[in-house]
Amino acid sequence: MKTALLLIPALLALPSAHAQQAAQGWKPSRPVTIVVPYAPGGGTDATARAVARRLSEAWGQPVLVENIGGADGLIGTRRVMDARPDGQTLLLQVPSLLLMKYQSSLKGVNPVARLEPVSALSMSPTAVVVTGKLPIHSLAELAAYCRKPGAACSAGSGENSSKLRARLFADSYGLHDLAIVNYKGTSPIISDLVSGNLTMAFTGLTAALPLHKSGQLRIVATNGDQRAAALPDVPTSTEAGWAHAYSVTWYGLFAPKGTPQRITSALAQAVKESGRFEDVQDAIALAGGEPRFSTPAEFLAQIARDDALLSARAAKYPLD
Repeated sequence: MKTALLLIPALLALPSAHAQQAAQGWKPSRPVTIVVPYAPGGGTDATARAVARRLSEAWGQPVLVENIGGADGLIGTRRVMDARPDGQTLLLQVPSLLLMKYQSSLKGVNPVARLEPVSALSMSPTAVVVTGKLPIHSLAELAAYCRKPGAACSAGSGENSSKLRARLFADSYGLHDLAIVNYKGTSPIISDLVSGNLTMAFTGLTAALPLHKSGQLRIVATNGDQRAAALPDVPTSTEAGWAHAYSVTWYGLFAPKGTPQRITSALAQAVKESGRFEDVQDAIALAGGEPRFSTPAEFLAQIARDDALLSARAAKYPLD
């Protein structure tokens, strides 16, 4: 009896042989759509298209990427929330999904409650990026510059999580006059940083990385718990003296609520298999991320951790 009890946790931690076979046996019966709720051309879009090509080959079905932007990602997200839970319509989203429930302008909708986590695809730290027009090479220099009389520092924000990081930075360094400028997407933020119209931005690595290497921008810190593989010489925010600034971004796949577990497990396994291919790995690397494929349960745990962190920040710095 004692031996049997000891085996129970191990058995619960692993899918049964029957469940594994059922998951492996499921394939879509018609074309699949992966909705990206943002404009084409970003890291989310590039990652989705690379994975879609490999899923199409594995399933023998077309896998289409559909870009549906608008309302901070809600319009495309709602398309999947309202879809049939049959594994044929999927969503690729980022952590800003977790903040939609705090936007009164979106009427408090909570998309996570109407979606099933399938798998993370990649993960990367967010970054503190400054214009190359100023002689700023560290977080300390950035804060010192913005404290100067008449500095008129500004921070660009393309989505809610970056807005919260900007407000956290201003609060942490006593920059009460920091102007936070809202943009529709990352591309115009990068353009204004390059031209010197913005002082800084709190964003992902995707668009900033090549311009950092060319010297047009500078990434002065990343916000993960360890240095980014793509930027081993750039300190984390903790190393640079900005405590409690941890922030990572992931690209994650979701299905409509009610999608059977055998389907979400099969989807997660198929996505993981796509990560073996070099083109998928390259797309993730170009987006500044590292492969981080997971089971639905592992992805759900990641979401719970990030939701707790972002909820605390949203409570301190209301979004509307």
